[in-house]
Parts: sequence; C-alpha cells; structure tokens
Amino acid sequence: MKFFLTITLFINIYWISAQQNIKKISISFDNITITEALKLLENKTDYHFYYASEWLDERVQVSGEYKDVSIANILDDILKDSIINYYILSKRRIVLTRNTIIYDTLPKGFFDGSDNKDVKNLLFYQDNEISEEKRIKTYRIGKETRNGVKKQYTLTGYVKDVNTKKPIPDVNIVVKEKNIVAQTNEKGFYTIELPTGVNNIKINFLGFEDSEYKVVIYNNGHLNFELNENLETLDEVYIETNMDKNIKETTTGTEQIDVEESKNIPLVLGERDVLKAATTLPGITTAGEGATGYNVRGGKADQNLTLLDEGVLYNPQHFFGIFSALNPFALGSVNIYKGSIPAEYGGRLSSVFDLKTKNGNTDKLSGEASIGPVTGNVAVEIPIIKNKSSVLVGGRGTYANWILKSLDDEKLQKSKASFYDFIAKYHYKISDKDNIKITGYYSNDEFSITSDSLYNYNNRLLSLKWNHRFNEKNNASVLLANSQYKFGIEYQGNRNNDFKLAYDINETEVKLKMDYNYNTKYNFDYGISGKLYTVNPGSIKPIGNESITEVLVIPEERAIESALFLSGKLDLSEKLSVGIGARYSLYAALGKSEQRIYDRPKNENTITDTLYFDKNEIIKTYQNSEIRLSARYLLTPSLSVKTSYNRSSQYIHTLSNNTTASPTDLWKLTDINIEPQQANLYSLGIYKNLKDDVYEISIEGYYKTLKNILDYKVGSQLLLNKTVETEVLQGKGKAYGVEFLIKKNKGKLNGWLGYTYSRSFTKLDSEFREERVNGGDYFPSNFDKPHDLSVVANYKFTKRFSLSANFVYQTGRPVTFPVGTYNFEGLEYVLYSDRNEFRIPDYYRLDLGLNIEGNHKKKKKAHSFWSISVYNVLGRNNPFSVFFVTEKGEIKAFQNSVFSIPVPTVTYNFKF
Repeated sequence: MKFFLTITLFINIYWISAQQNIKKISISFDNITITEALKLLENKTDYHFYYASEWLDERVQVSGEYKDVSIANILDDILKDSIINYYILSKRRIVLTRNTIIYDTLPKGFFDGSDNKDVKNLLFYQDNEISEEKRIKTYRIGKETRNGVKKQYTLTGYVKDVNTKKPIPDVNIVVKEKNIVAQTNEKGFYTIELPTGVNNIKINFLGFEDSEYKVVIYNNGHLNFELNENLETLDEVYIETNMDKNIKETTTGTEQIDVEESKNIPLVLGERDVLKAATTLPGITTAGEGATGYNVRGGKADQNLTLLDEGVLYNPQHFFGIFSALNPFALGSVNIYKGSIPAEYGGRLSSVFDLKTKNGNTDKLSGEASIGPVTGNVAVEIPIIKNKSSVLVGGRGTYANWILKSLDDEKLQKSKASFYDFIAKYHYKISDKDNIKITGYYSNDEFSITSDSLYNYNNRLLSLKWNHRFNEKNNASVLLANSQYKFGIEYQGNRNNDFKLAYDINETEVKLKMDYNYNTKYNFDYGISGKLYTVNPGSIKPIGNESITEVLVIPEERAIESALFLSGKLDLSEKLSVGIGARYSLYAALGKSEQRIYDRPKNENTITDTLYFDKNEIIKTYQNSEIRLSARYLLTPSLSVKTSYNRSSQYIHTLSNNTTASPTDLWKLTDINIEPQQANLYSLGIYKNLKDDVYEISIEGYYKTLKNILDYKVGSQLLLNKTVETEVLQGKGKAYGVEFLIKKNKGKLNGWLGYTYSRSFTKLDSEFREERVNGGDYFPSNFDKPHDLSVVANYKFTKRFSLSANFVYQTGRPVTFPVGTYNFEGLEYVLYSDRNEFRIPDYYRLDLGLNIEGNHKKKKKAHSFWSISVYNVLGRNNPFSVFFVTEKGEIKAFQNSVFSIPVPTVTYNFKF
C-alpha cells in the first residue's frame, strides 16, 4: 500500500501541468503495427512513449486518418482491440501499461471503507513471492476499463495435450478456495465465470502432470491451457476429475463404467464384458444366466436402447447372452441412463446404454489383443495422417466348433456354437472446427444344439457423424446411422419338410443436434431427428425340391418416427441446479398394408372390416409429449439430494412367449391394433462422498407406471402369424424399488457393493375372459426379482498382482407351475397355476480371479496382462429354467442349468 501511495503522489505532481496544454494532431496510419504507429507519433510530435515491446502484438495492424485531434483520441482508437492502457505524464511523456489502469486520484471514501461504486471499481493486484520449486505462471486476461468493474467475467478456451495438440475432454478446472469448477466438453472446450481479480486455478487429469496457474482477470477473455503428459500416473487408476461428479451432476440414475477397469471383474471364460459388469450395478439385471437382454428398473428387455456410436444395436450379445457382442478393446466410454434420460434419446421406456468407441491413435501404431480358452480378440489403431486421422480395426471370434468336434460325445460333435464380430472406425480432424467419425460394425452367430436345426442371427451397423464448431459457444453435429438385425432358422431333418425361415428389421436415422454453451451456469442443446423403420415379419421357404413346406411371407411393415427435442441445465445458485428437457415425438405407420378392424375380443372370428393402404400411405399416427425434469440440491459440498421425472414413449415392441428374451424374438411396429407403450418414472436419491471422495454412497428410490405394455395370450402363436395382433394383449404395469450403492475408489482394496430391492408387476384386464390373465389382477413380471445383491472387489498386492472377486445373489424369478390335471370329453389336460405364481430357487454365484500384469517399463514394445479366473467357484447348480414332463400319468419337474460346475479360465492379454 505504501508503494501505491508513493506512485499516486508522484503522478499527481505532473497531472495538472500535463493537462494545461493539450496539442491537436493530424496523422494517418496505413496497415502498420502498433509499434510502428507509436514510433511515427514520436517522429511527428514531441510525445515520447515508455513501454515493454513484448506487450505489443505485432500481428495486429492499425489504420486510420486523424485530423486535429488530441493524442488521447488517437491512442483510444489504435489500442481499443489490445490489452494496453496508457497514462499521459507531463512534458509529453506517455506510459503504456498492460491490462491495468494508472489512477491519479483515489475516490472519495477509499480509506474509510465506503460502499461507494467508485471504490468497488478499483482493482489491485500484486505478485506474491513464490519459491523456486513451485513457480506458478501468471496470466492477465482482458483490459481494465474506467467504466466500472463487474463482479465476474467469462473466461473460455481449450485444454490440450502439449505434444499432440489434441483436445482433452472431461478435464476439471478448479478455482481454489472459491468453490468454482468447470469441465471441458468432448472437444476440450471450457467456459468458466471468474470473479474479477486474482484467481488461483488448478488443473489435474489422469495421465497428465498437475498444473497450477494464477489468472488475473480484468475483462472477458480467452486462454488455452496445455498439459504435459505424465506416464507415471498410469500406475494408479483413480479418475480424480470425476470423483465428485456423482454429487454435483443434476441427473439421477446415471452410471459410468470404466472400460479399462472392467478387465479385473472375473467373468465366464475370461471374457471382458462391460455389459456384464453393468449387471453388478443396482437396478440392472438379467432374467437369468444365459438370457439375452437386460431388465432395468422393472422394464422389459426391449425397453432398453443400446447405442454404439449413436447407431442402434438390437442384440448386443453372443450365444444367448453368455458373451458380449462388443469388442472391449475398441470401446472408449460406457454411459448408462436409467433415471434421467437425455431428451435427445427416445423410443425406449427404461434405459439408454450409450457406448462410444475410442478414436484411433493418430501418432503411432498401437493395439491390444487377448487369447482365451474359446475366443480371441484384437483391436489395432493405425495412424493415417499424423495428428489428424486414424483407423481403428477390431475383430473377435470363437473356436468353439473346433473344441466341440474334439470331444468324445457324438451329439456334441454334431453341434455348432460359433460367433464373430468386426468393428472399424475412421476419425478425421479436418480442422480445429470440423471433424468426422465413421463407424462400421458387423456380428454373426450360428448355433445348432440338435443336428437338424441351424440357428443364426446377425447385427449390422453403420454411423457417420460430423461435428462442427461455429464459435466458442455454439456447436453442431449431424448424424446418419443405419442398423439391421436378422435371424434365421434352417431345418433339415429326416422327413420331407425341410425349410428356411428368415426375419429382419432395418432402421435408418438422421439427427441434427445443436449445443449452446451460454456460460458455466446455463447451457442448452436442441435438435431434430427422424427414423425410418422397415420390418420383414418373417418368411418360410422350402429347402430342396422334395420339401412339402409351403411358401409363406408375412407382409412388410414400415413406419416413420420423428422428434423435436430441447434440454438445458440451469445453475440457479451454487447449491441448486435443475435440468429441463422436452421431447415431442410423432409416429406414422405406413403402407403398403392390410389392417384388420376387430370387434371385442380380438380374434379371427371378430374381424369386422379390412382396410387396405397403398405404399407410403399413412395408416395411423400417434404423437406424444415427453418430459424430462431433474434437480439437484447441495446440502454440503459432499452431500446432495436429487429428484427427477421422466415421461417416455415407445413405438416398437418385441413379441415373445418365452420366459426370457431370445435372439428369435420378433420386433413389431405400432399400428391400428397395437398402441405405443408409455411410462412415467419418478426418482429420488441421496448421494454422499466420504474421506476426500474415497467412498461414494448413494440411496435412490424409484416408482414407475407403464401403459400399453405387450404380453401374450396363453398358447399364443407369434411367429409367421398374419393376424399376430390377436395373440397379444396390452395392459398396465408398475415397478418400484430402492437401490443402494457403496463404492471405494482408492487404496489397495477397491470395488463396490450394490443392493436393490425391487418389484415389477403386470396387469392384463378385460371384460372378456380370453383377454384377462390372473383374473385381471397384477401379477409378477417374468423378471421380477425382489432381492439383488452384487459385490465386486479388487485387492492390489502390488502394482502388478491383484486378486478380484465377484459375488452375486438374486431372488429366483417367477414361473408358472402345473398344479393338477383334469379330464374333459375323455381327454386329460394339465391345470396350471396363476401366471408367475411360483419361483425357481434363488441364484447365487462366486467368481474369483488372479490378475498378473507384466512389468511397467516405458520402453517395452508390448505390455502383457494375465487373468486366471474361476467362474462359479462354489459349483452352484443354479437353475436357468424349469420344465415339466408327464411320465405314466405323473407330472415330473426338471431344471436346466447353464454352468453347474466351477469353470476355470486362463486368458492372456497384451497391449502394444
């Protein structure tokens, strides 16, 4: 302060004399630098300038013609786009200052603590002494003005890798001691509101050196940060930047799976599977071991939207759900939305599995591979243009057929069980504002449990996405995606009824999305999307000339689903944040088609009319408004409470009379006779972090109501049925539950414990008996499992050796049992219980794994990883299903199991 007063008195001495003689100047500048302009003023006038040359940006050109104006007018004009201020002393001397203003008088009330505006507008900054071992770089942003200093200004910029210049997403930028945090988006861009004056900023991110900066902000400005890679941080797997995300994010029911860490979860046959890892989290389960599909918060398997690079993947599993259809080495991120579903996603009621592949390495050739007892897996990243484009190529396959043929059992030798999948991604950074990503995917499964039938199914996906940045606040993306799912059955028996059955569904989507980042408190995204569905519901054709099978082709179904969406995040205060989303969906069933009109009840005898529609003629439209609301309130910096409401609609459905989902389930489009499904989901949760985010604890409850959910009549025939609407029922549903999760993120022992208590019910009621199930009362859904407990633990003995364990307990799922027999007209029939009145035995399983990593030398060409695991250590004979056989007039029960003994596995992984 003494220093400041001395300077102020010195300035005052010369101020009066300097103002006594203001000279008029005439001069012109023609595209010259500011330095050249100052020198020209010195040559043509008696003014002299004092400044540091490094302050002036020589890239800036100034032009202008001035006639009979003061020196102040000229300097105001040529310095307006710079960070330079000036002060005129006596004897024609002018001092230039960087960012700051020289004050020659102090405002009234300065020394007595006055609240006057002029006092508040003064901004002081003085460098503190910093030790040599921790020197912090200082940045001055903007230019101080005399018009008044705001309380805060906006700073924007990018965080990049200092070597590759690639942007780094999801980096936390923390203003120390001020509880201000910002995060970079997927393009590495950030925007943050900083209080005027000095701000101490800390940036840390896994794999990079921690960085600290001092930012003195005078006005709005732009600042890029560059981080140095720190390979030593790879020894730990803690993602420090996201440690408090569960507390501060607004959404409920969101999960993020660490793809790399999923390798430590012991699973069957050593397969790394992010979707299997998801079932260890609360609220996500399957109908049983070896069942395809997932049940999320009491929803059916068809109510989950699985996206791979934003293209729909209809069946993300191989071989009835035992293996994943996703290459884990190609995946970059896995986000699961089971509560607050973003407004841009629609068409499903329960959840979104958002899977994104990683961008290939643009610097050098790299890859990863694994060899297991029945599968092999590889992914290679190939640079095309250094630091600009690359290709990622991955493939997986099984050699199970070779193993089956080598067994002694003749039946197994004639069986088949094979699958493979391929993925390729091209990423090209066209410029700092544009990049494109193209992903292609294909998978195929073939299996034959008997010698006369061969089953096959495959997925095909292609997505093209173009990202464009208009400016620091506005971004856009355009997506074009196509997906296809097919299955078929080939039967060649001893009789002359050989046939080939086929089914497929195809969808094409176009989506435009805009992002507007107003500031750290307010950001929005909005857009429009459209989908075209084409379904071939099934066909059967004879194989060979001797087959007596008749040709049957079910007519094609087509529909368009379009939507408008808008969502935003608003920080109303430091503690309260809300998320608001709206989605308007419009669905139109299209011809060419025949639509039957029924009297009740629906059956082939109650058809009252048949309507015929030409190709692309609109059959029927449905429209729905979908609301997405969420809110978070910070009780303390480490404790928050959240709530959300989601209303959603679904226009496509699976038709199945199996107890569990199957690869041969049919997808059916909404039409005149089948209405869209709808759901309302209410969630409330409390989230707490302990001991510097070492522990995460959350308790979240939910209640869901469903409308028009599809189920089936007893004894229904769904495949190759022209009047399939007569075999299904639509009714109500409800689900509720409480999810508990405790997670340990750091230390030698880490992992999580998840427990869910949940119930899921269906109600099929009608005034007609054949359309009523269980007397029209609610009954448990096929996947209703009240208790679900999962424990995943990993203990690190050293940096190379760790032991993993996975324990699962679930209530047995509901089944319908025969409870007696009766005679009618001389024939004996089986009498069944109410639907899903009984349960199969409870399920539990323990898996153990030993993980051995190779040494961590940086210069090694490849790094290895051994996984030795035992699946189902306890040898529990967990039932998959129960079936009944009548022998000599007596009904006997039997159970099927998938893995009834311990299954040891050794898998070798290496990365280069």
